[in-house]
Amino acid sequence: MDFRHEWKHELNLSDLYVIRQRLRAVAKIDEHTLNGAYHIRSLYFDNAADKALREKLDGVNAREKFRIRYYNHDCSLIHLEKKSKYNGLGTKESALLSPEEALAIAGGNYGWMMPSDRPLVQEFYCKIKFQGLRSKTIVDYTREAFVYAPGNVRVTLDYNIRTGLDSVDFLNPDCVTIPVKGSPIILEVKWDAFLPGIIRDAVGLKNRHAGAFSKYAACRMYG
Repeated sequence: MDFRHEWKHELNLSDLYVIRQRLRAVAKIDEHTLNGAYHIRSLYFDNAADKALREKLDGVNAREKFRIRYYNHDCSLIHLEKKSKYNGLGTKESALLSPEEALAIAGGNYGWMMPSDRPLVQEFYCKIKFQGLRSKTIVDYTREAFVYAPGNVRVTLDYNIRTGLDSVDFLNPDCVTIPVKGSPIILEVKWDAFLPGIIRDAVGLKNRHAGAFSKYAACRMYG
């Protein structure tokens, strides 16, 4: 697994406008965006003791969480993902799911998973059985993404973050979600071995410091 560096900053609306203009001048807009942005919907999993949530809030050094994710309301391409953090570095593993498989997992139908030929699906099945992972909450948001080849840099601006607890219906674009308290705007910067100075300058703001904001944690505010 390749671990990457990551910064997160919570921004206000003025910051968003400033950083967006700077990034448009020095980086490329991600080719997967539509008119500069795209919609992301994820379904996150945790156990009865809220293991993933507590480890995030407590700053546990080595932790992981599972989610199912798709983009722009397109259910033809759905990913099962495991995000891992270790010593402040992050990595992500992914496997494709069909809509039927995603709905089966959300609805608590797991029997088909262990015979799968996808190692991540098998691992997720084991975590479901032995850690008691279950679907917890939907996380919706809009993302603007920029890339910069030197350092393999990816910068994202996330906003319109919404939460929903109707996990089984998460493939329905009309399922009910509500805004997260405070309407946060999140800047994320990810890179490999080095962060080029031109990107460091583009995302730099006075009186803003790297934090540990979690969209999943924010979306658990209602349960």
